[in-house]
Amino acid sequence: MYKVIFDSEAINFLEKAEKDISKRIWSKIMTTKEKPHRSFERLSGRKDYKLRIGDYRAIADIDDKNQRIEITLIDHRSRVYKRLK
Repeated sequence: MYKVIFDSEAINFLEKAEKDISKRIWSKIMTTKEKPHRSFERLSGRKDYKLRIGDYRAIADIDDKNQRIEITLIDHRSRVYKRLK
């Protein structure tokens, strides 16, 4: 099973978002611990992955060797890709 690690930016988003949205995002991310490549999709031209959670996206680095998922960014789909640049 993979270990999930949250970056400070991702934690800040979860703290500021509405409770129901935060819970939905949290639970969706936790369900990916068994087989993350089944849920995460690789971003084109990049090494990181995205997870679709309704209108929100979680951006992550997946380290298969150490079995770690590092959530680097969570935001609304209209803003998340602009913040990656």
